[in-house]
Amino acid sequence: MPTAIIRSGICGFTVRATADCEDPAHVALQIEDDCPNYRKVAEALHEVDAFHELFGDRSEGQIWKVCARHSPHASCPVPVGLLKLVEVAAGLAWMHRPDIAERA
Repeated sequence: MPTAIIRSGICGFTVRATADCEDPAHVALQIEDDCPNYRKVAEALHEVDAFHELFGDRSEGQIWKVCARHSPHASCPVPVGLLKLVEVAAGLAWMHRPDIAERA
């Protein structure tokens, strides 16, 4: 079962999420976070369809919809981290350590 640890940035919150996949149409998510906004996401987001999330219209995906509803920051990396976790759990990508580094 793949796990993602997403360090959001200056806010200091870290999201820990795991995904379990019986088949790509049913990816179960478990999300833990110190952030009050993503606690609401965890309560609302339990299972997604990997193909719909990854290859459908972004505005129609449950991850984007739920995160947009509860997160006040458009640049928060958590939605993309959750999408990558779903992709790996569904066997559509290898686990890799993506990195976004800020440079002045």
